[in-house]
This record gives sequence, structure tokens and C-alpha cells, in this order.
Amino acid sequence: MFFMYAGCISSLGFRQCLQGRSKKAGTWILNVCKRTITKTSITDLHLTNFFLFQDLLIRTKRRWVLSTIELEEEMKVKYPYFISKLRYTYEENYRPLSSFKWENLHSGWLTKSFFPPLYIEKYFNCSFIECFIPQVIFDVYDTDTNQKIDKELAFDVEVKDINDNPPRFIEFPQTFTVSESQAEGYLGVQVVAQDIDEKNTKNSTFNITVIKQTPPEPKIQAKWIDDRTVHLSFTGCFDYEDYKITLEAKDHGTPPLSSTAVISLSVGDTNTHMPEFKKKEVIHEMKLYRDVFRFPVEDKDTPNTDGWRAKFFFISGNEEGIFKVETDPKTNEGIFSIEKNYENTTTVELKIGVENIEPFTKCVNGKLIKQDGKLYRPDSINVTITMIDDNDPPMFKPPKADVFEKEESEPGRVLFTPKVYDPDSSSFRFELVEDPANWVSIDEKTGEIRAIKKMDRESPFVDADNVYKVVIAAIDDGTETNLTHNLIIIHLRDINDHKPQLVNNSLILCGNKNNKVMIPVQDLDAEPYSGPFSFYFDDEEDKKHWELDPHKAATYLLKPLPYGNYSIPLRMQDQQNNEGHETLEVVVCDCEEKNTCRSKLALSTKLGGPGFGLIIVGILLFLSEYIYKPLKELKDEGNQTLIKYNQEGGVSACNVSWL
Repeated sequence: MFFMYAGCISSLGFRQCLQGRSKKAGTWILNVCKRTITKTSITDLHLTNFFLFQDLLIRTKRRWVLSTIELEEEMKVKYPYFISKLRYTYEENYRPLSSFKWENLHSGWLTKSFFPPLYIEKYFNCSFIECFIPQVIFDVYDTDTNQKIDKELAFDVEVKDINDNPPRFIEFPQTFTVSESQAEGYLGVQVVAQDIDEKNTKNSTFNITVIKQTPPEPKIQAKWIDDRTVHLSFTGCFDYEDYKITLEAKDHGTPPLSSTAVISLSVGDTNTHMPEFKKKEVIHEMKLYRDVFRFPVEDKDTPNTDGWRAKFFFISGNEEGIFKVETDPKTNEGIFSIEKNYENTTTVELKIGVENIEPFTKCVNGKLIKQDGKLYRPDSINVTITMIDDNDPPMFKPPKADVFEKEESEPGRVLFTPKVYDPDSSSFRFELVEDPANWVSIDEKTGEIRAIKKMDRESPFVDADNVYKVVIAAIDDGTETNLTHNLIIIHLRDINDHKPQLVNNSLILCGNKNNKVMIPVQDLDAEPYSGPFSFYFDDEEDKKHWELDPHKAATYLLKPLPYGNYSIPLRMQDQQNNEGHETLEVVVCDCEEKNTCRSKLALSTKLGGPGFGLIIVGILLFLSEYIYKPLKELKDEGNQTLIKYNQEGGVSACNVSWL
């Protein structure tokens, strides 16, 4: 077998070379043909099918000669386009061969036939098929035996890529928000693009750049992270609310191809405007201890943000901490008040400053300026306060007190005596303001608080923290409105003053479902004076029918009992062996599919067929008797329609005959 190229030797010429039928001649001709093959230029590919005579006994080794087919994608030629031609030679038994078996062919772009020429059937693109160095494989089979008679022939097909795909953006945010005060550097935007042309070529290598930006400042650039990804960074600062950024991805092919993407960038408002006082000077008289006044400010930042909310502070004049300035969260005004007593002060000059909660920043000439006290200083206001001394209310020290007491203690004990200071008066009285359970009393002169009843920790007036609250007031000699309140918190310590008791004295045991019932028990005391509980029978006879689980609060039925009501006297103990005695009523019944006893069926009478028959027969007999006998007229005594009710004697006998 020989692998030959077109123009090497024809089938007819080869047969003429073999007419001598001698082994030597055959050998010589074979060698000539081999030499002829080596001199032939590689143009079209053929496998020539020819025959050898049976008496030619020269054995020649079969071999495939491989080649590479070079193509170019998207070739602008007439299709089908001829590539090469195949023939096959075989020297044994003069038998022709069957057509070739083709494998690894991409459907639709290579053709096949017997002794086939190779064609490209239609236009193809490497973006849709994997055509970078594929292989076309041929097998040869005998037509008589259908057996494979030679090794595979594999052709490498090398497809030259052309630049027919632009790089495209596959990952980028269409909208993005950045803080107005963000420092220059990484913007927080990642962009990814790809080019589906052949890898590691100029056709698939590309650059990503910012080709347009509105407004032009700050300057935004694309910084490469890898061969497909860039991060957007900027130099300068943001001074506008919205930006449009146009990106271009352009490859290095010939001609270069490109695509674009547009990102909308929104700048979130921050503190770029400092608050300012609407008035620069205030003069005010403080007549009462709790007198307050306000001063408004103006801020051009977005309302209800930290860049808009004002924060006030004293610059000078409040070294002793007498005054206080707070911010109204709704109006953003400053609220001025007195924090301490001003007994020794008459006139005070104060200087108050204002700034925002969020630090101030501003973009100036492309640079981000932060509040440093040099370029931008907080606004300030001068306040002159003339204080008129008035009757100050008494002051409790401390303003609230904690008292610890054991519940159920005997009444009469002194719980608390307050300490009061009044710079304007030494004479004041005390009142009890809040005592919801009426457990205490107060001495009007000394403020001494004394228990007048036993205090129960389980009372509804005691909160979940075992605390009972009492409020008292101290009133000086002036008006009653000039007073101060004092909160007294009484912490009650628990004792074991409650016994375990049943939550529900009556329970249902479904005899058709189970043989136990859970016993709900409660104890109003807290740990360690409550559960877990222990259970015992008060009546030993109950042990014959019932069993108690002393730790799981469950009653078990030892043997089936008739449905009905049963009374079980129980003895229950808490952790301190404090006992409670109660009787549990257990109803044993049939619950069907529910957890309640089924109701009894109402009594009813069912009338069958014989009953209906008797009724019908009676009606027929009555009618027959009525039809065949005439009605008889009844005689009356002639009282007409009047009935004599004043007759003392009996009436005369009736002469009525029955029908």
C-alpha cells in the first residue's frame, strides 16, 4: 500500500509497469514508484486504488503519510470549497475497498464520499465551533468482510483565526453610588470584558480605557488587575451630583475592533456645608431654675442626615458646667438650659459653637479639604445670660434610692429616710406621691417611710424584677408647684410562703387512647422554693388502680377502669418539702378521635315499617266507618248559644249516642 499525492502516477500507468509479472521487475517498479512519490510536490491529496496480480509475491508494508490542512475561518470563497482529494492503494487479492469512515468531523463544514475529495461545505466561524487544530480521522474497511484493514489516518486541520469579534463588557455596574467625601484612589467599581477570538493572539488581546467622562473632574482611570479585569480609580474629589463614564474595550487585531459601556455614577451628599446661627448674639434672662430658650441654625446639606444635624458645644463661659445645650432632633435648633444651681452667679457671658455630627469636607480646586480649624471654622454665637434668683426646689440626695426588704416581713419597720437640700429654705414637707399597693406611710416632716402592711413578692404591683416602686415629693414653703420627686426602689426577697397547687383540678383520661394523664402544678414562689415537685397519694387505696411518677407529674392507670369520674387525693411537695394537699378529679371516657369525651346520644324512637302499616290501617277503618253510617243529630236542651254558669245544681243527663 502506498500513500500518494496527485500527479505521482496514474492507475493505468502503474498497471503497464507490472506487465512483466517478474518479482524483480515488480520490485524495481515499486522502488521507482516510491522515488516518484518523494519527488512529487504536495498539492492535492489522493489515495489511489489499484490492483496487483496474484502471482506477484512481493510484500510491501502499508503506511499512512500524514499531512496538515490549513484553513482560514470566514473565507470569502464559493462554497463548497475544494481542499484536497483522497485515494487508497491496496495490493492483495485485487479487491477494491469500501468508502472511508470519518470521525471527529464538525457537522456541516467538511464533506465525505467514496474515494472522496475534501470540501468545506459552508461558511464557518471559530466562535461557534472549536476549530483550533482539530483532527479529521479516516478508517478503511474491506467491502466483503466489513473488517478494518489498516490503521487510522488522522489529518490535523489548522484554522487561522481572523479578528472578527470585538471585546465585549460582561461585568460592569450600570449605576453606582460613591460618597462625596471619599478619598482619592480606588472607586469601588470593577469592570470585566472578554474577547472570544483565539487566545494569546493580538485578536483577543485588548485594552480598557475611559474615553469620555462628564463632568471631566475628578479624572477617572481604568487600572488593570488581570488580562480581563480593571478597577476604576480617581484622582481629586467629587464636586457634582452625577457623572457619566464611557469605557472602551479595543483589541490589537487588524483591523482593531472595539465596544463601549456607560456607567452612571451618583455622588451621595455628605457634610459639605457648615451650620450657621441665624442670630450672632442673644441676651436672655433666666428667671426660673428650669427656664430654657432656643436658637435656630441653618444648614444647606440634606435634612435628617448626620451632615445636617447640628452639634452644639461651649467655647467659653461654662467652665463650671452650669449650663447645657442640646439639639432638637426635629427642628435642629439648640435648646439652652441650666444644668446646675446658679446661686452665686448673676450675669454670664457665653460663647457657643456649632458643627455637624459628620466631619466637614469640601472639594476645592480639585482637592478634598477637611475641617482643620484653619480654612473652615465652626460658626459661633455670643450669649449673655442674666440670672434672677428664684425659689429653688428642694433637692434629694440621691435622686433615687434602693431599699432591700424580705417579703411578708412584719409591718412597722422604717424602710427609708431621705436626705434633702434646699438652698433657699430650711422648711419643707414631704408627700407620698405613688404607693399603688398602699404598703407604706410617710412622715410629712422627716420624710421617713415606714411599712404598714406585709409586702408580698407575688403581688401584681411587683414587677418581673421583684421590685416595688414608691415615689415621694419634697415641697418647700413656697408654691406647691416648686417641688422635687424622689424614686424609692424596694427590692423584695422571696420566701417560701406558697404551697404547690393544681392548675386544673379536673382532667380527662382518654381510655381508648392512653393510660396516663399529666398533672399541671404551679407554685407562686421562685427558685429554690418552687419546682420540680414531688407527688404522693393521700389515700393508699388509690395505689390499687393508679400509679404516680413522682418526678414527671404524671398519673398512670394500672388496669382498665369503667368509664366514669374518679377522685384522687394528692400530696405535692416543692424543693423545700413545703406540702400542698388537693384532690384531682379524673374523668375516664371514650374520646374517639378527639381529646374530649364524646357526648351522650339523645334518646330517640325509630318507627319501622310495621308501625307505619298499623297507622295506615287505622286511618282506613276510621274513614270506612264514617262513610257508610249517617251522622246523627245531637239533641240539646234549648239553651241556644248561652251557657248558664250560675246553675248551682248539676245539668241534666246528655242523650248523646256515639257514632
